[in-house]
Amino acid sequence: MKDIKLTKLSSCAGCGAKVGAGTLAQLLEGLPVIKDDKLVVGFDKSDDASVYIVNDELALVQTLDFFPPIVDDPHLFGQIAAANALSDVYAMGGEPKLALNIMTVTETMTRETVHEILRGGYEKTYEAGAIISGGHTINDTEPKYGLSVTGFVHPKKILTNSGALPGDVLILTKPLGIGIITTAAKAGLVSESLIDRITIQMTELNKKSHDNMINYQVHSCTDITGFGLIGHCREMAAGSGVTVHITSASLNFHRDALEFASMGMIPAGAYRNRDYAESETEAYSSVSLPLLDIMYDPQTSGGLLIAVSEPDALKLLSDLRHHTDAAIIGYITDYSGKDVKVE
Repeated sequence: MKDIKLTKLSSCAGCGAKVGAGTLAQLLEGLPVIKDDKLVVGFDKSDDASVYIVNDELALVQTLDFFPPIVDDPHLFGQIAAANALSDVYAMGGEPKLALNIMTVTETMTRETVHEILRGGYEKTYEAGAIISGGHTINDTEPKYGLSVTGFVHPKKILTNSGALPGDVLILTKPLGIGIITTAAKAGLVSESLIDRITIQMTELNKKSHDNMINYQVHSCTDITGFGLIGHCREMAAGSGVTVHITSASLNFHRDALEFASMGMIPAGAYRNRDYAESETEAYSSVSLPLLDIMYDPQTSGGLLIAVSEPDALKLLSDLRHHTDAAIIGYITDYSGKDVKVE
């Protein structure tokens, strides 16, 4: 089982396999949208999950996420994929309750490898307080794994990526650079200690960050995954009708990623993200290209991007830092000509 290199069985890894935001918008264009007053968040909102109101006390949060291996260890791959899928529910302010496995397997994968992927997913799902109640598995030329997740949230406590207000402070709960580092790892340039560090980060649930943020006046939230920081910021800005300002000097990222980006170790997904967001992004000339590459870098099981009222920002940051490398990375203003400005 340990001899199987899962990452060698797929052409791309993790959330780097995600279809670009611009391409996705074109694919969805013209599809019929059924109106239902109880569906308060649907696919037309470019949000992390859908939300359906059941009654005055309960809303359902539903999401689905799966991808090819980003690490070779099958158990860790299962954990990362599950943590990534569960994150969408946390980003909406909800709590995961039920999950279904989504899996593709190849002829070369052993029973033990498949079992270990599933075991990792089960463990991480149970850690979130949710239950895996079934799933679906098919044969394919590449392995993939993830979850369909249903969560609960109070209708008055729903968070979306379109509620940011001028004056809000932006907090990012996990450092950036995952896609660049894993790209460099394929070239044999990354130390085992760094691989271990980013793997631990990817397996970490956003549960504690969710539990912290719901105690404060948070207006908007999203998780940073395949579209990269700037791509997700653009969606937040466009949905909220504001400009998102990123303070590059305060950005939390893995320092090794800057060196690898300077060497050209950029995943294809970062270029797709740049194509999507660059026209609505203004970057100061003082911001280096490698640092911008980190902001476009697709993240797998990334952190939460939280738009919180200014009076609550430092208190929330203090709580988050008990268990994350969270940082204040920017702020929100009235719309000022571009969706995103990098300073």
